[in-house]
Amino acid sequence: MSLISPEELAARIDDPDVRIVDVRWYLGKPGAGRAAYDAGHLPEAIHLDLDGDLAATEGPGRHPLPEPGWFARRLARAGIGDGDLVVPYDDVGGWIAARLWWMLDNLGHARVTVLDGGLGAWTALGLPTTTDEPEFEPAELHLAGHWSRVVDRGDLLGRLRSSHRPVILDARAGPRYRGEVEPIDPVAGHIPTALNAPTDGNLAPDGRFLAPDALHDRFVALGAGGGDVVTSCGSGVSACHHALAMRIAGLPDPILYPARGATGVPPAIPPPPVPSPARPRTDPAPQCTGERQGRRSAHAFEGTDR
Repeated sequence: MSLISPEELAARIDDPDVRIVDVRWYLGKPGAGRAAYDAGHLPEAIHLDLDGDLAATEGPGRHPLPEPGWFARRLARAGIGDGDLVVPYDDVGGWIAARLWWMLDNLGHARVTVLDGGLGAWTALGLPTTTDEPEFEPAELHLAGHWSRVVDRGDLLGRLRSSHRPVILDARAGPRYRGEVEPIDPVAGHIPTALNAPTDGNLAPDGRFLAPDALHDRFVALGAGGGDVVTSCGSGVSACHHALAMRIAGLPDPILYPARGATGVPPAIPPPPVPSPARPRTDPAPQCTGERQGRRSAHAFEGTDR
């Protein structure tokens, strides 16, 4: 299962094989997620940090995928083992929790499920929180040795230049997709041909995921189901929300583009023509505005994730 309701988790919270993981994290606020955890969290929940535990310290983009063996050892030290049901949650609609879900699922740990609605849905039901931090014995966790269904800079650029371009879904909010605001990455804009599909569109007003049929209709309308889909954002985090939503919808798993920062993004394609030295261009080259939702190329292949 990909989701677990607060009601079901409350009924299973004392099961010895349940590992609840608080992954709260806030852009531009190092340590704030841990501070929120210390102030109150679900009973029996441990905390894992997006920067320190779910990403490598070096690599393309701001949150590169870590080496799988290192990741497995880190989770094993935290008490997560082969037979455990891992339940990540956050308080921002599930896009950070979806990163941990995607990582474990991708590496072959099938027993991982996101808390639907996150902390907000839990507290809305009057369920308890605590400041106590559990201690689990180190466990054994065996995961695959390599990531699958990911695409790097060169491969994505090649796919975009081919006759079988994938559908690219940009999970960021509209203003960042359009380049109207850019709080962290050096260049604003989006990947050429990418469609804007904010993660909020996967959720109902109560913060829980839409029903499978509604998610299916959303992604089919965006072009999923007829070929490869690549999900992107700013650093491969909120893009995982679409992978989770598509799994719930019963659609084929998308490909993740985990690098969207300054070090990981291909240039816009096709490249502009080079003016002839004998006949220098005197008028400015035309530019696509990108005002239509991703149907045209942006002037830059850069952007951010949350």
